[in-house]
Amino acid sequence: MDAFQGFLKFILNQKTVIGYSFLALLTVGGERLFSLVAFKCPCGTENVIYGLAFLFAPAWVLLILGFFLNNRSWRLFTGCCVNPRKIFPRGHNCRFFSVLGQIILSSLVAPVMWLSVALLNGTFYECAMSGTQSPRLLDLICKGKPEECWKELYKVSCGKTSMTPTDNEELKLSLQAQSQILGWFLICSASFFSLLTTCYTRCRSKVSYLQLSFWKTYAQKEKEQLENTFVDYAKKLSERNLKCFLENKRPDVFPMPTFAAWEAASELHSFHQNRPHYSTLHRVVEDGLDLRPEDEETTMMLMGTAQNVQLTHHH
Repeated sequence: MDAFQGFLKFILNQKTVIGYSFLALLTVGGERLFSLVAFKCPCGTENVIYGLAFLFAPAWVLLILGFFLNNRSWRLFTGCCVNPRKIFPRGHNCRFFSVLGQIILSSLVAPVMWLSVALLNGTFYECAMSGTQSPRLLDLICKGKPEECWKELYKVSCGKTSMTPTDNEELKLSLQAQSQILGWFLICSASFFSLLTTCYTRCRSKVSYLQLSFWKTYAQKEKEQLENTFVDYAKKLSERNLKCFLENKRPDVFPMPTFAAWEAASELHSFHQNRPHYSTLHRVVEDGLDLRPEDEETTMMLMGTAQNVQLTHHH
């Protein structure tokens, strides 16, 4: 039992590594599936567009999905059109760009993995480059190759050129080698950039290593508790409302946060050494609601907007 608990604790501690490993496996599997099932290089003038579409379109979709699945994206942008101070609070105008940069970096993990795997495989790059009409690229690719290379490069992927099979295979291997070099360059660049950004953020950390570890643990536990408590409270509230509706009676008082409290707890967290709160919820609970005049005005405006929406639905 102790051994199992130790193994489980190790798995939980390494969940980030396991998550990235699983994402890498999905990326490799998806790329292989695309290459074997869906990808058929046309061997014509469409080679460039077709190859680049398979190379970059999935990466773009993964980037969009990364934004969609990142909770910080919606925490940052929810209600920003009604209340622009949410993304540009007074005294913290640069925080929006800092958070947006973090969201973009985390969302780039899957696209970079896709591009790396696709370039290492070389199929999509080979098809795209074989259709190029650029004189510079043609000189680079066909240098030292037979004269037919300049005229029939787009047929290389299909093996239908008038060149000998040996020359055709050498040209394919050359294109695949270029793709793999770009793939390894992308992997090395992304790894080095990730190391630099991690070192930069750690060097500028306002808390010590142990306090930062506690902070991460607290944030994870608060998130888990918040989700579980939301489910519990939503179940209790729905049961109360359904019972009162069926029994045709007035409901008992059900304690819920005020509109201003919901707004305050939904803000992005900013750490201050004089007030070491570990989350926005922690700050709201410790300090309570201390709204500035402009915040009170914004809250009243948001409440009026919500009431107008409710009245519109009722009508």
